Amino acid sequence: MAAPPNTLTLAKIDRLLLWRYIFAGLCASLESIGLARFAFTPLIPELIGAQWFTPSAVVYLGAANLAGYVFGALIGRPIASRVANEHVLRLMMVLICVAFFACAWPLSFAWYFGWRFVSGIAGGVVMVLVAATILPHVPPAKKGAAGGAVFLGLGLGIAGSGTIIPILLQYGLAQTWLGLGFISLLLTAVSWFAWPSTKLSPATAPAAGRGHATHFGMDVKLLYSQYALMAGAAVPPMVFLVDFIARGLGKGTHLGSVYWALYGLGAIAGPPLYGNLADRVGAKKSTRLVTVAMGAAFIGLYAVEDLLALGVLTIVVGTFAPGMVPLALARVHELVPHNATRQNVAWTRASVISAAGLAIAAYAFSGLFNATGGNHRVLFLISAAMLAVVLASGYSGRDDGMKA
Repeated sequence: MAAPPNTLTLAKIDRLLLWRYIFAGLCASLESIGLARFAFTPLIPELIGAQWFTPSAVVYLGAANLAGYVFGALIGRPIASRVANEHVLRLMMVLICVAFFACAWPLSFAWYFGWRFVSGIAGGVVMVLVAATILPHVPPAKKGAAGGAVFLGLGLGIAGSGTIIPILLQYGLAQTWLGLGFISLLLTAVSWFAWPSTKLSPATAPAAGRGHATHFGMDVKLLYSQYALMAGAAVPPMVFLVDFIARGLGKGTHLGSVYWALYGLGAIAGPPLYGNLADRVGAKKSTRLVTVAMGAAFIGLYAVEDLLALGVLTIVVGTFAPGMVPLALARVHELVPHNATRQNVAWTRASVISAAGLAIAAYAFSGLFNATGGNHRVLFLISAAMLAVVLASGYSGRDDGMKA
């Protein structure tokens, strides 16, 4: 028997609302992480070449955003306990716009460091709140796909950093920062009324409820360590891929840029691919499959010489950094089912720990790179070893979180 027309109409409206919410989340992740973090990497040579900052100062400016990200992930839920999520998310996107515009004027190192730190704070807050704002409106069977669509912004930012930045740089470094500011302003404007209305965060619940939400079993804690290792393993291609092609293989910066574009294509595909995979086979099995595939890809980067094969491997590895985010989020929902408060706490902690792992790995790989005389391939091999640890530890985890 066919459903009544009004039922079909309501279902269509619900789908439209859901896509509107996902669009808002995509805009937020694109602006706060995709652009605010990843657009800085191709600007580093220009900041040095234009003598805005010394090479050593630029390193600290890059670290400022990541440090702010960790701080933002820590304060995201406490802020949401006092202000509705959609208002916080809008404010963070406005702060990122202001930070981009402010960076067009290199008034001092402290000025720049402060605004890079602020943009990192905003990114951390967005990362822990955007899923909590949108996923409650998503059917359980589609949460992985929805998470992949929301965090597609990360991949778009990586890809965009290799295409938009060179175009903007033709007009000057200050104009590039202003251009990024206007792009962010556009993303903020078009998503402003697309956010769902939310009540204050469950963090405002009685103290006893909050206390219960802070205690998790070993399966969730294992996820934290796995996510940190995966984030760390993703560092070598994110940081050293272009240099590997340009100087390590002696192919020049132009071909290095081509490979970064290939990495960006993979980054766009990663979040929806991993999110849909989690919906189809489960987040735990998906994590195993991805870990095996990425480990093999990193071994390929270590051993392969053929440029075409390296291009294919670059696309595969490109899916990893942004794709692991919806995959880890799906695993949180798998381990901590039917409790939004506990899911939000677990996701916040996972975000903070993975950011810390990313920062530690970035410094460690940089030190190892210098210690080995600039050997890129060793870094890829170590990434494969880190993923082997993730794979080995994953077989001790449970598929659900009833005792988490």
